[in-house]
Amino acid sequence: MWKARRVVVGVAGGIAAYKTAELVSRLRQQEAEVEVVMTEAATRFISPLTLSTLAGRPVWTDMFAVSGPVPHVELARKAELVIVAPATADLMARMAIGLADELLTALILATRAPVLVVPSMNANMYTHPATRDNLRRLSELGYHLLEPESGFLACGETGPGRLPEVETILEAAARLLVRRASLKGVRVVVTAGPTREYLDPVRFLGNASSGKMGYAVAAEARDRGAEVVLVTGPTALAPPPGVKVVRVESAEDMFRAVMSHAAEARVVVKAAAVADFRPKAKVPGKIKKGEAETLVMELERTPDILAELGRVKPQHQVLVGFAAETDDPLRHARDKLQAKNLDLIVLNDLSRAGAGFEVDTNIVTLIFRDGRVRELPLMSKMEVARRLWDAVEELLTTDKE
Repeated sequence: MWKARRVVVGVAGGIAAYKTAELVSRLRQQEAEVEVVMTEAATRFISPLTLSTLAGRPVWTDMFAVSGPVPHVELARKAELVIVAPATADLMARMAIGLADELLTALILATRAPVLVVPSMNANMYTHPATRDNLRRLSELGYHLLEPESGFLACGETGPGRLPEVETILEAAARLLVRRASLKGVRVVVTAGPTREYLDPVRFLGNASSGKMGYAVAAEARDRGAEVVLVTGPTALAPPPGVKVVRVESAEDMFRAVMSHAAEARVVVKAAAVADFRPKAKVPGKIKKGEAETLVMELERTPDILAELGRVKPQHQVLVGFAAETDDPLRHARDKLQAKNLDLIVLNDLSRAGAGFEVDTNIVTLIFRDGRVRELPLMSKMEVARRLWDAVEELLTTDKE
């Protein structure tokens, strides 16, 4: 599977950089086209000549070393996969805030290929709260993290921080390449975030959805090669690069946007938390607090986007819904799946610790139309998105058969 695949190997300045030589060698033995990009600090630990010899081409160390095509842009465009091994605490801190202060970080920021980050460092550095925060941020941004191994470290301490064996890195990298092609050419619509139903020009009915789950679903579909349309309500998140973004505010806005794109989609994943009700009449001016002790306002139902999608669903379309429940969750989720003609529903039990709207983790249960139930443990929302697309691909494969 590696033959002629274009792989960039990024090397940061840690003692584990010597192991990168074997990684590059193994990739070349399997006929991958390998470009090596080193930070200045990495050259203090292993010679660029060593890695250049193993890669069969010059090593990149300087963003301004050549004239003509901009190196970080050209490398970013050509890469099918970027492996950063070792990834030091310093490099990950710069990646987490989007710095592009040298060739490797600029390349990482410019590429749309999957980036596998393989941390290696002193155990205390790895477990420091700042590093843990950076790891969470990298996961949120869509980078793929491979946990370091525990054991005796070069500094003489024992703990987590060892670079995994090359075989482990290659296996993780191979999974990313396979995923990258698994949805190639498949059109996908994902909804995310909350909606706002305005009472007056400054106040609205809304909910606590952050959009993190829907954005993770869109990013994972993109990483698998899908053509993604993300219909998003108001959030504070940066949209995943490489997807078409349609911004909306109200449930009516989202209804129109989704219906205009859904007919041509092979898969629709409705992860947005859409308001169920809106004011029947919007007050034209700001409601003054001092005008009355109470406020009574008549509400009406908003369009049921998921129900309409289920009603007009083409024969071969896979329709996925989400259910956020607090009591008797399994029964309510199954009822929703049947009532709205879904193929799969993701049950988010809000009564469980670690689940909910404004956190980075989730505990969900996947419920299939055929009655299968797949309970997932507490995991990041990026990992939930990966498991969700694994399940969707099962349905797509079954449909082809």
